[in-house]
Amino acid sequence: MTSAAVVNFAPEKGSVEIREIERPSIGPDDVLLEVANVGVCGSDLHQWTADHSWPVNYPVVLGHEFGGVIVELGANVDGWKEGDRVVSETAAIIDPQNPMSRRGLYNLDPTRKGFGYGVHGAMTKYVKVPSRILHSIPDALPFENACLTEPCCVAYNAVVKNARIEPGDRVVVLGPGTIGILCAAMARLCGAEVALVGLESDRHRLAIAEQYGCESIIGDAKPWALQRDGLGCDGVIDAAGASVTLKIAIDLVRPAGWISKVGWGRDPIGFSLDPIVQKNVTLQGSFSHNWPIWERVIAMLASGQLNVNPIIGGVWPITEWHEAFDKMHRGQVVKSVLKPV
Repeated sequence: MTSAAVVNFAPEKGSVEIREIERPSIGPDDVLLEVANVGVCGSDLHQWTADHSWPVNYPVVLGHEFGGVIVELGANVDGWKEGDRVVSETAAIIDPQNPMSRRGLYNLDPTRKGFGYGVHGAMTKYVKVPSRILHSIPDALPFENACLTEPCCVAYNAVVKNARIEPGDRVVVLGPGTIGILCAAMARLCGAEVALVGLESDRHRLAIAEQYGCESIIGDAKPWALQRDGLGCDGVIDAAGASVTLKIAIDLVRPAGWISKVGWGRDPIGFSLDPIVQKNVTLQGSFSHNWPIWERVIAMLASGQLNVNPIIGGVWPITEWHEAFDKMHRGQVVKSVLKPV
């Protein structure tokens, strides 16, 4: 049995196409998931446009934001049954003996390989998933929302775990993509006043962030950062990743403040980091997520505390992946969701 899949087959720009692939065979500790919905991530776009900065095992099925129904269980799998509605974390391969894994920080295991670049992802009908990274979702949570648990977990890690927001803080978020908007929403839930900063071309996305109670700024955020006492904002979340946004973050943040950097950018920075020293600023990287973060975020989605509907720009069949990718790439939608056929 074969199914249509969105495959990144080579490192050259545009090397993505629909291919028919065989239904995966599972191991004793895996389940086979019938994919209900899969979100398109900025990293999928970066592999499509060949401006990514991570190793890829070509050819590979794209997609790491997904949920679905268990249709087959490996011999050793306990606690799950066919028909269970689940979402999956991204850490498809880890070394359980690695010191990071043993601490529960398997997302930081250097040997970790994720769906959509290290192993086949979920932009197809069936995907093989280790049972250790499954999470149950309630019946009332639609799959097209549940499949966005992963980017919500990225935001939770950057904002809640790797920053130190207190109610009343003023926080600037740079970059109004999916992660930036979700980071802004998380910061609001933590009690912060939040400004999301973008370009003129980002007006549509900035308007979506306003639905989460954020202020939107096009261009210079310095007046907003200085508004309270002239020293700068309490924290900055860099969800854009370009060199210039880190420089802006350092300029906006107050002495003894913090910067949480979640955006990727492969270009060298090309400027001095001395202001971080002079201002006694904490610069914190934030990567991926782990088990307890997923449980918290699923609870937030299920309760309605966090609503992802505003960022969903549409649902496309897998065969129309190009339109879904292109609309995200052009900034016409924040998040595209695919549905296997």
